[in-house]
Amino acid sequence: MFRVSSPQMVSPKHLLSTLESVLLAPTPPTAAQRVELFHAIRSSLHSFQSLLSYPPPKPSDRSQVQSKSIRLPDSPPISLDDQDVQIALKLSDDLHLNEVDCVRLLVSANQEWGLMGREPLEILRLAAGLWYTERRDLITSLHLLLRAVVLDQGLEDDVLVDIQKYLEDLINSGLRQRLISLIKELNREEPSGFGGPQCERYIIDSRGSLVERLAVVSRERLILGHCLVLSILVVRTSPKDVKDIFSVLKDSASEVSESIAPVKYQITFSLLFAVVIAFISDGLSTVPDKASVLSSNASFRHEFHELVMAAGNDPIVEGFVGGIRLAWAVRLMLIQDGVAARETVSSGSSNEMGYLSQCLEVIFSNNNFQFLLDKVLRTAAYQTEDEDMVYMYNAYLHKLITCFLSNPLARDKIKESKEKIMSVLSPYRSVGTHDFAQDSNSSSLHGTEMGSIPFNSILDFVSEIYQKEPELLSGNDVLWTFVNFAGEDHTNFRTLVAFLNMLSTLASSQEGASKVYELLQNKSFRSIGWSTLFECLTIYDEKFKQSLQTAGAMLPEIQEGDAKALVAYLNVLKKVVENGNPIEKKNWFPDIEPLFKLLSYENVPPYLKGALRNAIATFIHVSPVLKDSIWTYLEQYDLPVVVGPDVQNTPSVGTQVYDMQFELNEIEARREQYPSTISFLNLINALIAEERDLTDRGRRFIGIFRFIYDHVFGPFPQRAYTDTCEKWQLVGACLKHFHMILSMYDIKDEDYEGVVDQSRLSTTKESSPLQTQLPVLELMKDFMSGKTAFRNIMSILLLGVNSIIAERSSQIYGQHLENAVQLSLEIIILVLEKDLLLSDYWRPLYQPLDIILSHDHNQIVALLEYVRYDFQPKVQQSSIKIMSIFSSRMVGLVQLLLKSNASNSLIEDYAACLELRSEESQKVENNNDSGILIMQLLIDNIGRPAPNITHLLLKFDIDTPVERTVLQPKFYYSCMKVVLDILEKLSKPDVNALLHEFGFQLFYELCVDPLTCFPTMDLLSNKKYQFFVKHLDTIGIAPLPKRNSNQPLRISSLHQRAWILKLLAVELHAGDVSSSKHREACQTILSHLYGQGITEIGGGQAISQFSLQGASENAAIRTVSKSKVLELLEIIQFRCPDSTTKLSNVVAGMKYDLLPEDILGNPGNSGNGVYYYSERGDRLIDLASFHDKLWLKYNSAYQHGSNLGSDIELNDVRETIQQLLRWGWKYNKNLEEQAAQLHMLTAWSQIVEVSASRRLTMLEDRSEILFQVLDASLSASASPDCSLKMAFILSQVALTCMAKLRDERFMFPGSLSSDNITCIDLIVVKQLSNGACLTILFKLIMAILRSESSEALRRRQYALLLSYFQYCLNVVDPDVPTSVLQFLLLNEQDSEHIDLPKIDNEQAELARANFSTLRKEAQSILDLVVKDATHGSEPGKTIALYVLDGLICIDHERYFLSQLQSRGFLRSCFTAISSVSNQDGGLSLDSLQRACTFEAELALLLRISHKYGKSGAQVLFSMGIFEHLASGRAINLQGGLRWVETRLRRDVAVDVDRQRMIITPALRLVFSLTSLVDTTDFLEVKNKIVREVIDFVKGHQLLFDQVLRLDIVEADGLRMEQINLVVGILSKVWPYEESNEYGFVQGLFGLMHALFSRDSSSKVPSFAQSRVSPENQRNSELQIFNLCFSLSSYLYFLVTKKSLRLQASDSSSSYPTSIELQQPTLSLLNSLLTSVTSALERAAEEKSLLLNKIRDINELSRQEVDEIINMCVRQESLSSADNIQKRRYIAMVEMCRVVASRDRLIILLLPLLEHVLNIILIHLQNSSIALDPAMSTKTITYSSKCDPQQDMALFCGKLVPTLERLELLSEEKIGHNLKVFQRLTTSAKEIAIQKLIL
Repeated sequence: MFRVSSPQMVSPKHLLSTLESVLLAPTPPTAAQRVELFHAIRSSLHSFQSLLSYPPPKPSDRSQVQSKSIRLPDSPPISLDDQDVQIALKLSDDLHLNEVDCVRLLVSANQEWGLMGREPLEILRLAAGLWYTERRDLITSLHLLLRAVVLDQGLEDDVLVDIQKYLEDLINSGLRQRLISLIKELNREEPSGFGGPQCERYIIDSRGSLVERLAVVSRERLILGHCLVLSILVVRTSPKDVKDIFSVLKDSASEVSESIAPVKYQITFSLLFAVVIAFISDGLSTVPDKASVLSSNASFRHEFHELVMAAGNDPIVEGFVGGIRLAWAVRLMLIQDGVAARETVSSGSSNEMGYLSQCLEVIFSNNNFQFLLDKVLRTAAYQTEDEDMVYMYNAYLHKLITCFLSNPLARDKIKESKEKIMSVLSPYRSVGTHDFAQDSNSSSLHGTEMGSIPFNSILDFVSEIYQKEPELLSGNDVLWTFVNFAGEDHTNFRTLVAFLNMLSTLASSQEGASKVYELLQNKSFRSIGWSTLFECLTIYDEKFKQSLQTAGAMLPEIQEGDAKALVAYLNVLKKVVENGNPIEKKNWFPDIEPLFKLLSYENVPPYLKGALRNAIATFIHVSPVLKDSIWTYLEQYDLPVVVGPDVQNTPSVGTQVYDMQFELNEIEARREQYPSTISFLNLINALIAEERDLTDRGRRFIGIFRFIYDHVFGPFPQRAYTDTCEKWQLVGACLKHFHMILSMYDIKDEDYEGVVDQSRLSTTKESSPLQTQLPVLELMKDFMSGKTAFRNIMSILLLGVNSIIAERSSQIYGQHLENAVQLSLEIIILVLEKDLLLSDYWRPLYQPLDIILSHDHNQIVALLEYVRYDFQPKVQQSSIKIMSIFSSRMVGLVQLLLKSNASNSLIEDYAACLELRSEESQKVENNNDSGILIMQLLIDNIGRPAPNITHLLLKFDIDTPVERTVLQPKFYYSCMKVVLDILEKLSKPDVNALLHEFGFQLFYELCVDPLTCFPTMDLLSNKKYQFFVKHLDTIGIAPLPKRNSNQPLRISSLHQRAWILKLLAVELHAGDVSSSKHREACQTILSHLYGQGITEIGGGQAISQFSLQGASENAAIRTVSKSKVLELLEIIQFRCPDSTTKLSNVVAGMKYDLLPEDILGNPGNSGNGVYYYSERGDRLIDLASFHDKLWLKYNSAYQHGSNLGSDIELNDVRETIQQLLRWGWKYNKNLEEQAAQLHMLTAWSQIVEVSASRRLTMLEDRSEILFQVLDASLSASASPDCSLKMAFILSQVALTCMAKLRDERFMFPGSLSSDNITCIDLIVVKQLSNGACLTILFKLIMAILRSESSEALRRRQYALLLSYFQYCLNVVDPDVPTSVLQFLLLNEQDSEHIDLPKIDNEQAELARANFSTLRKEAQSILDLVVKDATHGSEPGKTIALYVLDGLICIDHERYFLSQLQSRGFLRSCFTAISSVSNQDGGLSLDSLQRACTFEAELALLLRISHKYGKSGAQVLFSMGIFEHLASGRAINLQGGLRWVETRLRRDVAVDVDRQRMIITPALRLVFSLTSLVDTTDFLEVKNKIVREVIDFVKGHQLLFDQVLRLDIVEADGLRMEQINLVVGILSKVWPYEESNEYGFVQGLFGLMHALFSRDSSSKVPSFAQSRVSPENQRNSELQIFNLCFSLSSYLYFLVTKKSLRLQASDSSSSYPTSIELQQPTLSLLNSLLTSVTSALERAAEEKSLLLNKIRDINELSRQEVDEIINMCVRQESLSSADNIQKRRYIAMVEMCRVVASRDRLIILLLPLLEHVLNIILIHLQNSSIALDPAMSTKTITYSSKCDPQQDMALFCGKLVPTLERLELLSEEKIGHNLKVFQRLTTSAKEIAIQKLIL
């Protein structure tokens, strides 16, 4: 804080927090906590010694402040402005503080609250509040230390001894004198006290509330008074201390007489009891060998005796002095023997005896006992005092009275007093009768006339002491001896009543109840016993009966004495039965009928009836039989209010009957006292509460309800009351009845229309018959129409929370008023739970309660403000629940609160309630937890329309759009500030676990809500909070609590971690990295999570994680520590107990089968039945409901024939049910733990996937991080502890990591040493080592083979396996060809260590190792995969087939192929293929999934054909693949290809999918099988392969024909592939077909004419040139030339094998009409040759140019690099923030890709050229043969007008320039060997030139 202190000194706030965490914790302190505790208190020694002593103002310091520049010892110079100076000096004047310390106080206030923009007065109050908070923390810390020593709080002995020694030293050094002086000084009206006339009267406390300074100081004085009392029990007082306390007490007592403030009374009480305890403890510690501290000083004894005996004028002061006088007398009694033994002079003893005699005389003459009763023990201030202090006060009063009663002199005085009163007052049996009016005042005699009777006062004094602490009665022989003395020879009813009242108090414990029962049962006293009570009741009953039987006789009156004595007896009876042993008391009073007999008589006083009914009520719980008897007796004897089911016995109009209504309105109302009615209502309520048969829904109680509703509760505000306590007792009883009705009886469907009918009756002023009314519906109608009950309840609540708080703390009736408020709020909630259902049917006569309340906004505000009421948590909780309901119903609630000016106070009240709850040290049940209710309120309202309650309570700006709020939790006291503080401290995890959990959830929900996300994320990413990462160490990776010791904390801890991780994931996902604040937050999160360095976005300099932490000492630890991501995963890896344990194990050995499975398995129980949803949303068993349903099962199944089972049988049933309940409790906890574990794993997966997907580029060593996470995920998913759900999540994480590993290999390296790029950067990719890859594969196999699995899980695992296979395929980027790398390496200076063959060998070794690893588990893996591929769902089959494809891909020695063959899988594949039809509803999802499976089956067969070459194809062929393909109708085209249709149709997309998934794969497979066609078998007519392929073609003529007819100009990639496949198939087999009836030859020739005649620039389709990227243009060009190559191969086959001869040009041929074939010509081939040559030249030039640019990449400017990227790049992969280093890398990779594409084109064009040149060469060499008649069948006849030689010469003339161009091609540019190609070109050129010459 602000005080100048040494570095070792801890702040008071920290000191208090440390003490609370140790001294108030439910568990013993740890070693670290002990060290912290003693360090804190030892460093605070000076603060305690100079308690609340602060440096005073100094002129020099004042001048320094006025100079506006202050230099504090521990901070740089501080500049002040005029306002700062003015506030600091005002603080100094008001608080009597040093001016420099006031400046420091302002600095602290600014840090705590933020003072910018506040008014000067507000700043002054905030600073003063901060100062008083420090003072309060310090004295509270002292109070805690003293309590720890004095009160038994379960601390360990060694800790207790050390603290006690510390306190003893502290007190001996003068602390007690300081406490006494502070209590006195703080009461002065001056700056150092509670403030002078000119001082500011108000301060703002730590909760932002404006409070009076006087109240704060008074509270300080009270705590100091408590400290003073406690200190006396640590170190005994000195004579001076006693005299000083006595002096302060008299001063304080004189103020009490002028004030009604409870705190002033409590301060006076603390001073009174300080002296009392000092005397008693000092006297009790006196033993013969150890003198009393106070008695050792004879002068003190004399002086103090004179002081205490001096008479005063003020009766209040004199009364408190009388209390001291009593304690002084007891001290004299205790030490007189010790003094007498030590004094040598006899006068010493005689003096003490004289002192004692004088004291006793004055005590009895003044009757000091009565003052202590009236002005201390029975005051509201005493009853609302701290419970522990009251207990201590009572404990020492117990010691005082015990010592007093055991002293002979005192006993003599008591006896004398008793004899005096017996002789003065007349015997009670001769007292005259009183009428009822006089009876009403008889109770007042107790306080007036009896006030002068010391004997009665002593009896009442004893009663009052032990009434509050009955356990002090145990073993108190002195007291029971006094009881025997006091109970003898009573001749007066007043002493008898006092004695019986004392007995009733002594019966407050089980032991005391037994003793009192025996005393009165055995008639230990003459004429006092149970028989006297029952005989008296019987005698009066007989008298009244006789009187009634005598005509005209008046009922005799009950004498006052008898009535009072009977009341006292009944009170004793009530206490004895209430507290007696449950078993024994069943036999104590066998006949209770006499208690009922006087209830119906008119002349029995109401207070006696009240006592009778109160006594009767205690018998309800004795036994069920007795309860039924009470109902019977009530109906027989009590006044006629309808109790039973017969409601017809109501009296007729005009007949006056003495009933409850008459007694209430005519008797009690006139007396203004209502004991009879109160007791009647309490008795009825107690009976109804025990009812278990709810089938009649309260109809039998409708008479009672109408009486209470119409006659008791309705007019209660208009009645007069002598005693306000009775008023609120009466109201409480009524409200309790209403509460029971609403909670016991539900609304049912049949109620709706019936109520409507009744409402129609009410509109016509007719009332429904009493028999048809239901109490619950009548009550609902009242509230939903704003009638009597509603108005009266609201009149109670509208008193206001501040008024209730004041009366609760200052009035005796405060507790009864509090009870009425609590019940009223709970009734409001019960109505709100039912009203919506009814309002839908009852409108418009009845409205929902919130609409009724809305008619007066003050009503709503009043209900919500009870959150401020901190005396009773249930009141707060009810108010919070009402707020929750209102917030869900009332859209304008926030505006309503703003209009009512209640919003600010509500914000502070909710924050204060939440803060108080967080400071609790004892666990609170979730159902009764105000903090949890507030958290749930905040969370539930986040998504509601703005502005909502969450926005208000968290202090979002609701005057502007919420999303623009700038949150300032330090500036405003709100729930936001409190929640942040709670999560910052994370104190008391055992108690506050759920608060912490919901706190993190609250911030998560705020961060994902569209309105609150930006303000909240901006706040949390602030460096001031470091919120996102601070808890990774404190909570994230902390060990989980043990299940056996604290399972709830374990569950909550898992949820806390889950919400933290989700918060981090939200920031990583949605944080705006363009903002430095969020970018740093993301970097810090990643650094903490992965323990790695991070990289600036844009590839800047790497930032070490250690610099972000700001703590160098963490560096050494972090370098060797495991990644937090992995540690978090380890935390979740534990075997969760099975929550689905079968009940059969529990039920098997039970005697009674209660069918718990039926109860739990009933779907109807998922609502309000046996299940409920916890605050986290878990569906749990409601144990209370489960218990009730089990009993119902037992009653219905086993007790049909008998009334009740025997006790033994019932005990067995109870044990059975207890076992089932224990199982249910374990089930709930285990289910919660499973859900928590899964929740944390889900959150962990989110943060891993988000960081991997969105923020991976910010990390270094990305591949290593991904491998570690992947490895850990696979290990965890393979673990036997991993559940199926967890394995599913872990597999998804592993899949993401594997995919990112694949992407990561060829990504920009990130942080390089310079801006230059080398080829090494392309080669040295981030590929995992072979060992790491094999580790992944092994663990993945183990995960796939786990015992508990499912198809859904395996699908993900199969996808991961396929991804792994793809990862292992390429060590070097496949887009960068080896030739490019070799070229670059030749020009690289530092490339010696790059060995491409070695890299290839390593890749081959990895492939072999992968195969070897898989082979070891091949049988198990294939069992699973084949099973899924055969019997799984369609998606499961598909991916399983692709897995088999992958296995075939890495197969060696045909192992996997033979396995598939031996298992018959290939045969089943063929069968599946043959069963597929294209008519299976093409538009359905199932059909598409089946098509995907079909595609996968074809892909597997195609893989076999490719992998094993001709042998693989031969296997497929031998198994009849063509037969199965032909028998299946999947590739049959019904009506042609859909895509040729230009108009939009609904099924076009599905048809294109069918083309891609069925037709194209089938064509691929057929094309692959054509590899079996051996051209050497051309003359073999029986070539079976050729025949089958030709048959397949013929069988699918329509398909082949339409593909050949497709327009190449408009063809996309899929169409081009189909054309290529069809042409390739036909080119392989159709030359063997002699028949030309199918027209395929014409189609092929047509394609040749379409393609060969185009130049190279137009080879790419026109639409592609304008709409497709350069990458796609290059691919299209490759496909076109591939088609040209297939056509040229076909033509080459015809020319070489079938001796086809082409004409030189079209003009040289003449077609007969019968021949439709348009053969290609040599000119056409020359055109193709020209275009191919141009394409080859262009590709070679591009390749050479790009290679040179790649080599000189580091010499290019940024503009040139960007031009290259724009030219080459396939997609937008560059941002403006990327630096030149990354740009060069991207440009280099993209150019390598283009080079690879150009190289592939060159490789295709060279054989194409060879085919064309060979065809031309054949024709040139054999041109003369073309005229041979023998070849007429192979050639086309020439026109008579054409000259073949001339055409050939023209052709050669065009050919030679092209051949010359081909000769100029250089191997350097082409990159391939051209020797054979050049020879062919040269030969063709020579012959062509010869033809030209000829």
